[in-house]
Amino acid sequence: METTVKEFADQILGRALQAGAVFAELGQAETDRIVDAVHKAAFNQRIRLARMAHEETGMGRWQDKVLKNVVASQLVYEDIKGLKTAGVVSEDFESGITEIAQPVGPILAVIPVTNPTSTVIFKILISLKARNPIIICPSGKAIRCCAETARICYEAALAAGAPEECIQWLNETSREQTQALMSHKALALILATGGTGLVKSAYSSGTPTLGVGAGNVPVFIDASADIPFSVSQILMSKLFDYGTICASEQAVVVESAIAEAVREEFKRQGAYFLSPEETAKLEAVAFDAAKGAMKPDVVGQSAAVIAQKAGIAAPADVRILVAPAAGVGEKYPLSAEILAPILAFYVEPGFDDAVNRCIDLNFYGGIGHTVSLYANDEARIKEFALLMNAGRIVVNTPSSQGAVGGIFNRLSPSFTLGCGTGGKNITTDNVTARHLVNIQRVARRRDNQRFTRFDANLYLDESLDADAIDRMFNRNY
Repeated sequence: METTVKEFADQILGRALQAGAVFAELGQAETDRIVDAVHKAAFNQRIRLARMAHEETGMGRWQDKVLKNVVASQLVYEDIKGLKTAGVVSEDFESGITEIAQPVGPILAVIPVTNPTSTVIFKILISLKARNPIIICPSGKAIRCCAETARICYEAALAAGAPEECIQWLNETSREQTQALMSHKALALILATGGTGLVKSAYSSGTPTLGVGAGNVPVFIDASADIPFSVSQILMSKLFDYGTICASEQAVVVESAIAEAVREEFKRQGAYFLSPEETAKLEAVAFDAAKGAMKPDVVGQSAAVIAQKAGIAAPADVRILVAPAAGVGEKYPLSAEILAPILAFYVEPGFDDAVNRCIDLNFYGGIGHTVSLYANDEARIKEFALLMNAGRIVVNTPSSQGAVGGIFNRLSPSFTLGCGTGGKNITTDNVTARHLVNIQRVARRRDNQRFTRFDANLYLDESLDADAIDRMFNRNY
């Protein structure tokens, strides 16, 4: 007899609950041994998994996906290996507070097609570090590579002493199955990385969710910046896996005083600047006006392939397509997020105008996510940062790699980048293992605390006003 969607979800969560009960009994040393084994197994398969992801999705470059797998395994492990996630994690005898870490419970990990194997590795590592069973829910376009990644991690975890069914994965997906899992009463948390609709669905499920917002990253090249360096770093980021990281730059903003120098440097490093007619052709190929979103068939494709699709006679060795733009919004499709080697290009009269343009871009589909700045004037860096609504403001750094963390800065390496309340998320953090534990606090009585030395009955005396009570309170203390 065919299994119903509800029965399907019951079976998966039932197994996860059993695994979680065993996992909760493990100590820190046992947990760390499991995490170490999993990270090594994933790292050792980094190249094969990268090739599988590229072959199955047709997106990006397999060589760059190798580095994504390295970040997700080695760098994430190095970041979390010293984190205490089991039992007593801190004791403060002066305050009387003891903190105890407990697992949150079964986690559903939604995986995007743009970063499939790396996101599976990352979410498995941080979940196991916090002693949580995890269920991998892949994109329908990346099922095989996600399943193989999960299998490798699972076998390594079992060999190191992890409970059976601590990692589960779906070999086929449907909207109904995903919804049933998301809303299941036994599910503790959703780690949602993917399209806006899917993340919104996770938040609407009634299950606590750590999700992400969209990225529409502006990069401002200030007059104080080193122009050749800035351009090289922007290209390093935007061309990485052909722009499939949501923190990749989407628009370059420059002041008019340096605009020509920036244009020439981009051209020297392989950029092709589009005419108005060519921009219109590119918009039609790259952006779906009816849906208000990028078209999937340009995501993670090379500039040469996209130019050919659009009928643009760019040089054969073109690295990136740059479209001069005059505004932000629906009338300017390339001002939106396009996960491909395409950049909008804005020239503004001065610093204040450039900052305002970055704010406009940030608010147009990328609020709370990431902004990028190239400058060597500390006052301008500070002013720019204070005006931005972004969880990550990366300075003189390729935005993709800088926002993900662990390579060019000390941000926690993560493939789930919170966008705060502006992006309808609960955190602006780079999500990691510390977000996947519940902290219990044992609070012991301390009779030298201020209020215990004060007569609370004084509040019942109607003749005493606030100032009088405040004076007595301080005198008694």
